[in-house]
Amino acid sequence: MALRPLRRPAVSDKEFRAAMSGMASSVHVVAAQRGNERVGRTATAVLSLSAQPPAVLVSIDIVSRLADFIAKTGGFSLAMLAEDQDAIGDAFAGHVAPEKRFDIGDWGAWPSGQPLLRGTVTMLDCEVIGAMETGTHVLFAGAVVEAETDPARAPLLWQRHTYHGLRRLDGAAEQ
Repeated sequence: MALRPLRRPAVSDKEFRAAMSGMASSVHVVAAQRGNERVGRTATAVLSLSAQPPAVLVSIDIVSRLADFIAKTGGFSLAMLAEDQDAIGDAFAGHVAPEKRFDIGDWGAWPSGQPLLRGTVTMLDCEVIGAMETGTHVLFAGAVVEAETDPARAPLLWQRHTYHGLRRLDGAAEQ
C-alpha cells in the first residue's frame, strides 16, 4: 500500500500507543509451519474481511520469521484464545522463548500441516489469497479453508495493557 505524506504532524508514538490501548481486541495466536519448524505470535490486529470468499485479515511485523513463513508457505492458522488461555497469549507475545512456545497449550495440525491450537474459541486454517505491505507490517488476507468453533467458550480480550474476560449476555461467562 503506497502511503501518501501527511499534511499535518502525526501524534507521537507515546500518544498513539496510549490511544490504541483503549481499544478492546480479542487475542489470537497466528502460527505457521515450514518443514519441521513452527513459529507463532500473539496478535490483536485481526479482523473478518469478507464472507465471500470467507476470509480474515492479519497484520504481521514485516521483518518477523512469521511473516516469512506465511509468505513462503502460503498459509497460516489463527486461534482466538479463550478467557482462560492468557498463559498462551503471554507465551506467544514473547514471554517464553520461541522454541518453547508450542509446549504451552494443546497443539495438533490441520490437514494442511499448519499448527492447530485446540481448546480455543475459534480455530481457523487459512490459505493466503493476498498480501499488502504497509511499511512496518504486512497484511495477509487468508481464505478460511477449515474452521472449528466452541460456542461455550468466551474470548480473551486485551485492553489497557491487560487481559480481560467478556461478560456474556446470559451471564454464563464472567471474569
